[in-house]
Amino acid sequence: MRYAVFASTGNGQALAERIAAACQGVRVTVYLQEKLLPEQGAAQGQTEPEQGNGALALSSEVRYYKRLSEEMAAAFSRYDALIFIMAAGIAVRSVAPYVASKLSDPAVLVLDDRGQNIISLLSGHMGGANELTRFLAEKLCSNPVITTATDVNQMLAPDVLAGRLDMVPYPKENLVVFNGALLRGRKLIYWLDSSLKCRAEYERRLRINRVPYEVIDGSELAVRLESSRSIKMADGKPEVAGQDELYVVLSGRQYKADSRVLYLAPRRLIAGIGCRRGTSAALILAALQGACGCLGWQIDRLDRLASTVVKADEQGLLAAAEGLQLPIDFFENQSLEEAIERYGLSESEFVKKNIGVGNVCEAAALCCTERGRIALPKNKYEKVTVALIWER
Repeated sequence: MRYAVFASTGNGQALAERIAAACQGVRVTVYLQEKLLPEQGAAQGQTEPEQGNGALALSSEVRYYKRLSEEMAAAFSRYDALIFIMAAGIAVRSVAPYVASKLSDPAVLVLDDRGQNIISLLSGHMGGANELTRFLAEKLCSNPVITTATDVNQMLAPDVLAGRLDMVPYPKENLVVFNGALLRGRKLIYWLDSSLKCRAEYERRLRINRVPYEVIDGSELAVRLESSRSIKMADGKPEVAGQDELYVVLSGRQYKADSRVLYLAPRRLIAGIGCRRGTSAALILAALQGACGCLGWQIDRLDRLASTVVKADEQGLLAAAEGLQLPIDFFENQSLEEAIERYGLSESEFVKKNIGVGNVCEAAALCCTERGRIALPKNKYEKVTVALIWER
């Protein structure tokens, strides 16, 4: 996970440090307005820096910006959450040109520079803004401001559940219908495809979220879904009682759109791999298993592998891909460099000297998808490095 925190005042800088400290295990980049540079304060005749202006040794990466609008084009697709410590209107105007879909937009939060209120502004469900708002509110002793109706009525919306299951809902337009039905007191019926890969983990997460469900054999599920689409209508109402029910179907297979069915499909999980020459398949598989375990998944949750073209003849890597029955892509340096630039990835001088680019794992995995989110940054194992990417 990668968060960006934007601040334009001394109080905001101090608050940004508290946010970075609270988000353990997350890469946090703090963007400060140029006026907060210590030399800028001295140039303006300040005898003491503004509170937070150069007085804090931020534990996260720090960058300085001149105009907020100039940072947004890259930041909106680069980070999983954008946290603004400033007026809500400034945040809205900054992100507005880039807002595309509730299924892929990053979480956007806004705080006043004293941290009294924290607002979940965008992507409250799929982007996780509501849960991040609650988390930070607890850490900062702030007032969480959440306005989505299902949340304020303490209802578990299917798109919130999708986020917790690392799945994506479709068709998108059905979300409004299903969430509205919840608010009107209607019950959603959950069906779980028995052929779903990693089914045991999905069942465990459903139980944790207290979601009742029925496991249905794949062939029977297809029959039930077809029956739901062929209901005959009389006077605008279904002829069979109870056939106006709404179904949430968890499956890895693709089905036709249906106004009374919301599908939750697994997001693709892609592993980027770097390894030393001659590394065995066993070590690579052990590293992949360890990386997946960090996310609470088994290795069979993976959908694709990726690496640099320099490793295209690496027998251990090829054998690992064959053993997992997964496709593996090898990318040229130019493609890796483009991913490094697009996502602002950190680089290793040692790797750059030996490979020609300074980031292999994260960059290669991100090259496999049009829009990716870093689920697990580069982790080092014996002779192997692994990064995991969720497809947005």
